[in-house]
Amino acid sequence: VMAQKAPDGTPYAPRQQQSARKKTGRVKRKMFAKLITSRFFHIRASPEQASMEFYGGKSPKIASVHQFGLSEETRKDGKKIDYPARPLLGFTSEDVQMIEEIILAHLDR
Repeated sequence: VMAQKAPDGTPYAPRQQQSARKKTGRVKRKMFAKLITSRFFHIRASPEQASMEFYGGKSPKIASVHQFGLSEETRKDGKKIDYPARPLLGFTSEDVQMIEEIILAHLDR
């Protein structure tokens, strides 16, 4: 997420261009800079399971809209905006292979 790339390494789709009028006095941050802070992103682990989740306020909805590339009404006038998929969570092929090896090693015991 910090590298502005999906878990498989592909870069996120670029943001839409804004008119010059809207840009004045505004600093553009990287996408999801606040969303991945400990305030909104919780990681939990126990001997039985591990979980990662977006928590609190609008963050779960924002994360799901971007993860799956959904449409959302974001303005008071009800205009829908289509967001391209920008996966926040996922596994690379190397991750899947490592998980498979760990599971098979555990089953062979």
